[in-house]
Amino acid sequence: MLPPRPHALTPRLAVAVPVALPVVVMLALGLWGLDRGGTWRDEAVTVQVARRSVPQIWRLLHGVDAVHGLYYLLMHPVLALRADEVALRLPSVCAAAATAGLIAALGVRLARPRVGLWAGLLYAATPLAGHYAQEGRSYALVAAGVTGATLLLVRASGGRRSWWPYGAVVTLTCLLHELAVLALLAHAVTLAHARVPWRVRRGWAGAAGAAVTALIPLALVSRAQAGQIAWLPRPGTGSAERLLHAFLGQPGPVFWTCLPLACVALLPGRLPRAGATPPGPRRVPSLASVALPLAALPPLTLLAVSQVRPMYDDRYVLYALAGAPLLVAAGADRLLTAATGALPNRARTRTGTRTRTGPRTRTPARATAALAGTLAVALAFTQQLPLHRRDRTLLTRPDSLAAVSALAARELRPGDALVFLPSIGRRAALSHPEGFRGVWDIALRVPAPASGTLYGREAGARELRRRLLALDRLWVLAEPYALRSPWFPRNPTERVKLTVVSEEFVPYEPRREFVRDGVTLRLYTRRPAPARAVIRSEAPRPGRPPASPRPAPW
Repeated sequence: MLPPRPHALTPRLAVAVPVALPVVVMLALGLWGLDRGGTWRDEAVTVQVARRSVPQIWRLLHGVDAVHGLYYLLMHPVLALRADEVALRLPSVCAAAATAGLIAALGVRLARPRVGLWAGLLYAATPLAGHYAQEGRSYALVAAGVTGATLLLVRASGGRRSWWPYGAVVTLTCLLHELAVLALLAHAVTLAHARVPWRVRRGWAGAAGAAVTALIPLALVSRAQAGQIAWLPRPGTGSAERLLHAFLGQPGPVFWTCLPLACVALLPGRLPRAGATPPGPRRVPSLASVALPLAALPPLTLLAVSQVRPMYDDRYVLYALAGAPLLVAAGADRLLTAATGALPNRARTRTGTRTRTGPRTRTPARATAALAGTLAVALAFTQQLPLHRRDRTLLTRPDSLAAVSALAARELRPGDALVFLPSIGRRAALSHPEGFRGVWDIALRVPAPASGTLYGREAGARELRRRLLALDRLWVLAEPYALRSPWFPRNPTERVKLTVVSEEFVPYEPRREFVRDGVTLRLYTRRPAPARAVIRSEAPRPGRPPASPRPAPW
């Protein structure tokens, strides 16, 4: 009779610890400096949309932002409980922590526990992951969904698991952001490289096809709303280079360490695994065949498509980052194994007259190697600490709408007339209304929630002119480009704002003008009657309006 195994829990701990530690580290880094004292424009949209009723959100999605519809619906109960910056960003923090753990689980399954540990910690230490972990948008959730789907792909590729969990996760992830569908290209290449049996490929095709079918209605609606990304430029080689540095580290010691290690992971030969090869004809994907397509194919595909129809932005392929730390950790493990000699994964022990095979407990040498790699990741983190610190300030976001609201609260008084030029400037009032209470939004006809729009429906050109001409004083909150002379809006209401303010009003003296995060708040007073007549007589006749320098950044 065999005696009880004294270390039965050791294999479980060997898997649990490398997965749990990156989760804890990513959670701690995500909570560090989570309240920056302000939201930027994209987060402001999340705040003001998710706080609407579900029917109002549904109505909005028929005209704009359908691509983020599921995210708004998920955030609706969150912000109903507590509508502040911490609640806004906490789901992204949790999603980033889950992503770090899933990456570690992939490393443990495809290689060995220390590879999973290092990969998960590398993800947590990457500034790009920390940046979107602290942003109230869907991108961190999409990264968690794609990484989870990749782990389910690896499990199901053995042929003994159902494909419906994979299909469900892929479908939900693509509905969170439709460009996550590019991850299916990476998964297809992974299965092709592993030469899995036809039954496995058929199961994957069915799950992937169901996800794409579910995505078609969203794709059709969002295509009609493509004007929201019309501001995106055609990407060049600089975009690819920036993404490479975002994945592997900024130019310097971190980058020039991670890049060669990732290349080492791609050398021929399979990485050593933590357990014996499962019996039977199953073919399990290698770590390189999982990580490389995930890291490279979605960004490269989107870059290529954007040469014809620009739609590339780094955040749209944040989920591809999951492949980079896996490659770096695998390369480090391969070099360490080559330098020290591979340790056997199974040990044979003799008990009495019988011989059995049992899990080998972690030796001091293995523990030392895992600790050394962990310290190397910590060193890489310290090298990038200035980037992490900067990300936790308002400097890395284009604007702080809380600062604009605070400025309005200081300068405006109840009953003051205010015009937003253009209407997109109303986002500060919608996300931080405390600074605009009692102020008369003179151009607004129907508020944003009731109108099913992001910024409300404004009065017609004739009605707005009548309202403006009845004023003696007027505050203008203008976007940076709105006060530049070449800007001439196509919208008639915006043109009336610009024309009436320039012809009928002059800046108040002594001048009251304030600039916060590129937004200008300026007080105007009515121009004397003789001067108005001269201005109108000298004004050029309207011709073909030039294009706006940059459409609304949505």
